[in-house]
Amino acid sequence: MGFGSTEFNLSPQELKTKIDGGEKILLVDVRDSAEFAFNRIQGAIHIPLYDLASRYKELDPEADIVTYCHLGVRSLKAAQILKSLDFSNVKHLSGGIDAWSTQIDASVPRYR
Repeated sequence: MGFGSTEFNLSPQELKTKIDGGEKILLVDVRDSAEFAFNRIQGAIHIPLYDLASRYKELDPEADIVTYCHLGVRSLKAAQILKSLDFSNVKHLSGGIDAWSTQIDASVPRYR
């Protein structure tokens, strides 16, 4: 699917289409606890990026996983880490939860 980080990109609309289509997606929020408490995408599990190396075994390596954070930087790193650990179907939400809020679900609060 291209070179560099683009192979991991999933747009908010692509994610919504997958969810609406009934695809089983494992959403992994890699932000810190305060951010997760502030807002989240419904159904997401919380594994902060700094805990991923010790907690990745909680995830199914065969699952369709989408990582997300605030703007997409930490979630890209998380996707790359999981891919390096032989997770086969990993993407990250381009633009993070901020893009999700502005493009898909305005009920998700945005950072000020």
